[in-house]
Amino acid sequence: MEPSPGFFRRQSGRLVSALTRIFGVHNVALAEDVTQDALCRAMAVWPFSGVPEDPGAWLMTVAKNRALDVLRRDRNARRFAPDLGFLLDSEWTLAPTVADLFEPRAVADGELRMMFSCSAPTLPEEAQIALILHILCGFSVSEVAGALLGTEAALEKRISRAKKTLGGSGKLFALHDATELQERLPAVQRALYLLFNEGYHGASPVHAVRATLCREALHLARLLLEHPSCDRPSTRALVALMCFHAARLPARLDAAGELVALREQDRALWDAALTAEARALLDASATGDEISEYHVEAAIAAVHADAASAGDTHWGEIVALYDALMGLRPSPVVALGRAIAVGQAEGPGAGLEALRALEGDARATRAPFHDAAIADLEWTAGRLDVAERHLQAALAKARNPLEERFFLERLRVLAGDRAPPSSSVR
Repeated sequence: MEPSPGFFRRQSGRLVSALTRIFGVHNVALAEDVTQDALCRAMAVWPFSGVPEDPGAWLMTVAKNRALDVLRRDRNARRFAPDLGFLLDSEWTLAPTVADLFEPRAVADGELRMMFSCSAPTLPEEAQIALILHILCGFSVSEVAGALLGTEAALEKRISRAKKTLGGSGKLFALHDATELQERLPAVQRALYLLFNEGYHGASPVHAVRATLCREALHLARLLLEHPSCDRPSTRALVALMCFHAARLPARLDAAGELVALREQDRALWDAALTAEARALLDASATGDEISEYHVEAAIAAVHADAASAGDTHWGEIVALYDALMGLRPSPVVALGRAIAVGQAEGPGAGLEALRALEGDARATRAPFHDAAIADLEWTAGRLDVAERHLQAALAKARNPLEERFFLERLRVLAGDRAPPSSSVR
C-alpha cells in the first residue's frame, strides 16, 4: 500500500524530534540531515523493493541505525544531548539508550518537547509558527514562506535566527517541569490555533483552503491531549474547535474545486466522526471554571453543526457567544463575525449598523469579507446597486484566484437579479 498524502511530512517531524532528543537541541541541523538521509533512502529503495508493511517503523529503523553511526563516529569531536551524558559515551549503553528513544511513546514525547521548545517566549509568535511548520511539520523554507505570506529569503533568515535561539537554549523543554509547562502551554495552543486557521481560511495567494496545514495542526493538538499535564479544558476546547472545522473541509470546495459558502455547503458531506469527536471534546472541556476563547469559538461551531440546514441556524445564540468572545479576546475578526451574526439574527439594518462601526479599522476592512458581508445584507434589503459596489470592492481585495472566482460568480448572480444570495462570507 502506498503511503498516504503527507506521510513523509509527518514522519519528518517525528524523526527530527527523536533525533534532536539524542543529538541535542544545538544539533537540530544534524537531526534534519539524518532525517533527510532516511527519507531519501526510502524514496530510492521502495520503488524497487516495494513499500514495507510498516513504512513508519522502517524509517525509524533506518534513522536509528544512522544515528548510531553518527554517535560512534563523532562522540569525541561533537557534544551531544548533555542530559544523556555517559549513556551515549559507553558502548554498553549506547545502543539500548538510542533504541529506547525510538520507542513510540518516546517519539511522541519528543514531538511534544520540540513543540514546547519551538514556542519559547523569547521567540516572536510568527517565528514560533515558522519553526513548528519547518521542524515538526516537515515544510521546506519555500513552503513556510507560502504559508506565512513572506518571501523565501525573509523566512529563511527568520527560521535561521529562530534555530539559533533554540540551539542557544542548551536543552529541549522538559515535560516534567509542570510549572513552566503551564506557563508555556497558552503559547503552544495559540501557535497551533493560528496554524490551523492559516490552512482553513488563510491569506495564501494560491490556495484558499490548505487541508494539509489543518491536518498537521490537528495532529499536533491531539498530541497535547495525550500528555496528562496538557490535557486541560482549554486544550480539549481547542481540539474540539479544530475537529468541528475540519469536519467541514470536504464541503468547502465543490467538485470543480471552487469555494462554497457555509450556507450553501452540503452538510451530508461534513465528516460525522469528526463532528462527534468535537462534541465529545467540547462536553469534556466544560470541567472546572476555565473558559477560554477556544471554548466560545467551539461553541459557535457547535451551533452551526447542530443545525440541520442553514435556515435552522440559531443566530441569536451565535450573537450571544460572539458577545462573550469579544469579552475574552476582542479583535476586528471577532467583531466582524459578530456583525454578520447580528445581520442574520436581527435583519439587514442591524447587521449593516454593526458592520459600519468597523469601517475605521483597517484590520477589519483589509480582507474582502467586510465588503462581502455588506454586499449580502444590502442585497437582502433590495439595494442591488449598493450590493454590487461592495461585491466589486470585495473582488478587488480577493487574495487568491479561488476568492476572485467566488466573488465573480456572486456578481454574475446579482446581474441576473436572482433571489438574495446565501452568505458570501466563508
